[in-house]
Amino acid sequence: MLEKGFSLIELLTTLVLLALLLPLSSAALSELLRSNRQQDAAQTLASGLRSARAAAILHQHNVLIHGLENDWSRGWRIILDISGKGQEDPHNPKLIERQSGGRVLIVGNRPVQHFVRFSALGNPLLPSGAFQAGTLHVCQAGQEYSRHQVVLSRSGRVSLRSESAEQALCAGGA
Repeated sequence: MLEKGFSLIELLTTLVLLALLLPLSSAALSELLRSNRQQDAAQTLASGLRSARAAAILHQHNVLIHGLENDWSRGWRIILDISGKGQEDPHNPKLIERQSGGRVLIVGNRPVQHFVRFSALGNPLLPSGAFQAGTLHVCQAGQEYSRHQVVLSRSGRVSLRSESAEQALCAGGA
């Protein structure tokens, strides 16, 4: 008599192989998800900076984009800086706000640590009137390097770089 199906040995062999391969695939999937989150955060932040610059040119007024609670990881807000006091003035109109879960660490070097201000011509300027340029690093979790960088040039051009760069700012998130 010819029976169809699997033997007990075949089933056990399959289960052992699955038990060995499943942890490997879940680690790879976890890393892929983390990488996609970081890339999305970098692209969203770069888009936000470009939107703030476009709004400054469109409204012919200073526009400020700043990290929520002075932390780019929590998200950002774009405001029309009518009073010149930036986020400290609650009467400045909010144009766009993007909140984030804070699962991706984003830190900026000193010139762009908390905010970027665009003039009516689209140039990034510090409150003192000096040009503002810098890099926002999307940090690799638990590492001292960033995989993605959002770079602001002194002309206002925003570029996105995807390269591993050693960055001390990523270590402490400061």
